[in-house]
Amino acid sequence: MASQLRIRLLTWDVTDTLLRLCRPVGEEYATKARAHGLEVEAATLGQAFGQAYRAQSHSFPNYGLSRGLTSRQWWQNVVLQTFHLAGVRDAQAVAPIADQLYKDFSSPCTWQVLEGTEATLRECRKRGLRLAVVSNFDRRLEGILVGLGLREHFDFVLTSEAAGWPKPDPRIFLEALRLAHLEPDMVAHVGDSYRCDYQGARAVGMHGFLVTGPGPQDPEVKVSVPKDHILPSLSHLLPALDHLEGSPSEL
Repeated sequence: MASQLRIRLLTWDVTDTLLRLCRPVGEEYATKARAHGLEVEAATLGQAFGQAYRAQSHSFPNYGLSRGLTSRQWWQNVVLQTFHLAGVRDAQAVAPIADQLYKDFSSPCTWQVLEGTEATLRECRKRGLRLAVVSNFDRRLEGILVGLGLREHFDFVLTSEAAGWPKPDPRIFLEALRLAHLEPDMVAHVGDSYRCDYQGARAVGMHGFLVTGPGPQDPEVKVSVPKDHILPSLSHLLPALDHLEGSPSEL
């Protein structure tokens, strides 16, 4: 038999690690705008969303909680600014679109489970590993995971809205460790962001695995992240865990 694993818990990022949107943001926004009588190109909205999201995140980090905003207000402001940048200046016309988009992005139907997610989570649990979520998401995440049939895999779901701090702030990782009653070297974090997931987890002494996908890797990642910590897909996780433990499972 293989020796007992030293890792007790895997914490997981969600967006672009376990889930992604079924359609690009620009397409979702354009479809809802059309339903409300506004014609705006999806590509224009997609580009505007990127600008609006970055600006809002910079001015009001972590959903503006420290500035008195709710996450719903924060997202509605992103939508209003997105349409403004795309040339729609009538905020009153955009307000019902923002409301609908907030509801739609709360729905599991708007999201899809990435290939390999369910099989990997099941296999991790079969090995006796505990699983949890640590995500820069808002309060809607629990319902989305329930609706997609994934919530049952996780001991707890810790969002940046609930914690009060977004990754890579060490305090959200330390809160996950507190909830799990584990020391950092007994936990590994899995995510797709070098800064938020890999560096954030490593900074508090946790292990880290970076999901990169099959494409070319960022030069900084190639230099800074050991090859054994890089996952071209989730199917690479369990072999990487075996290598980390230094005790590959017997066939």
